[in-house]
Amino acid sequence: MIVLVKTLQVILALAVLILFHELGHFTFAKLFGIRVDKFFLFFDVNGFKLLSTKEGWFSKLFPGLKKYETEYGIGWLPFGGYCKINGMVDESMDTDFLQHEPQPWEFRSKPAWQRLLVMSGGVLFNFILAIFFFIIILGVWGETYLSNEDNAIYVNELSYDMGFRTGDRILLLDDYAPENFSMLAADIVRRQVRKVILLRGADTVSVYIDQARTGDILQHPDMFSVAVPFVVDSIPQISPNYEAGFRHGDRFIAVNGRPLTYVQESHEAVEGLRDQAVPVTVVRGADTLAMDMRLDTLGRALIYAQIPGIRTRRYNALTAIPAGFRMAWTSVSDYLKDLRMVATPSTGAYKSVGSFIAIGQAFPGYWDWYRFLYLLAILSIMLGVMNLLPIPALDGGHIVFTLYEMITGRKPGEKFLMVAQMIGLVLIFGLMFLACGNDLMRLLRP
Repeated sequence: MIVLVKTLQVILALAVLILFHELGHFTFAKLFGIRVDKFFLFFDVNGFKLLSTKEGWFSKLFPGLKKYETEYGIGWLPFGGYCKINGMVDESMDTDFLQHEPQPWEFRSKPAWQRLLVMSGGVLFNFILAIFFFIIILGVWGETYLSNEDNAIYVNELSYDMGFRTGDRILLLDDYAPENFSMLAADIVRRQVRKVILLRGADTVSVYIDQARTGDILQHPDMFSVAVPFVVDSIPQISPNYEAGFRHGDRFIAVNGRPLTYVQESHEAVEGLRDQAVPVTVVRGADTLAMDMRLDTLGRALIYAQIPGIRTRRYNALTAIPAGFRMAWTSVSDYLKDLRMVATPSTGAYKSVGSFIAIGQAFPGYWDWYRFLYLLAILSIMLGVMNLLPIPALDGGHIVFTLYEMITGRKPGEKFLMVAQMIGLVLIFGLMFLACGNDLMRLLRP
């Protein structure tokens, strides 16, 4: 059931993103009187179509749709979609139009500035869609994050080796004061941080970051977890400790004879124990109590601790609009930094590139409107930025060629565009191969 829910979310997300991206090209083409031959969700490889307004069962049900010059449809291969613009060299490599003189309704006969807007339309609509979703998210749910100011770190093997210690409070990443605890590792990498200023006890300490460890950080994004003080928040009815006498606000200072401060340390104190009671020491107000904590058959106490520093910014209908723009701009900036790392082999960031499998894993196994809309916004930003890359066969490649024409007054030849398109397709297929290979390696990794 979980796989089915994830799959449906991925298909729906891709459908929305592809349709809106292609709608951008379609809108500007129609605005300038350019004929659009086909508008398809997913690819109709070898001419096989699940739905078409020009042929097949759907056209028989709605014969009136045949009169429209554009064929609308759904292909069978769910790896994208396309808007086939008449008189344009695109990924279909259909060059029949080169056999006759340019016609007034063709893409190639239009002024460069109009062609530029047609090619930019998909990216523009992607950014508009992301901004719209961010505004909806902020207006409805607000912006919830884990405050870095209120939390200390709990280290793993990597962060310990780099010089961090459990209980450290991070103050500055170079000159930047991080606000969101969950983004600490990402901020260190994206900002190419050289020095981390932290508070260790009563002392201010500097930890210097070796840039050669960037790849290690990317492979271990969980290098900082929240050092959660073991203070009771709630105990569910399914817990073996539901009627054990613990109260909200109780602070554990020892478990099984082992002194502790954080929840994570309690896991180590009961490791390997199952279905039994272990002695604990609890501070309740001014009293120190000796009690027993039971473990279930899986070795779990099921006592929920208080998570400090969860903050939420609230927005109204007006303030959500500029906040949505800022959120979109930050997402674009962060993704550009991520792409820069991917293009730098020494960082090892290329190993994190993923395909549809990685996208599917990002969606939860249940329906959550907040998570769905947020992922849609992020994916729309990613699709827009990726299409701006100056690679032939992507929108960015066409934009570069058009800008070259506008600056120099010389239009690239059709044969040159065809060769460039082929080179671009090879690069894109290479990137897809890398992404799919990374996903398979992650699935096969023990």
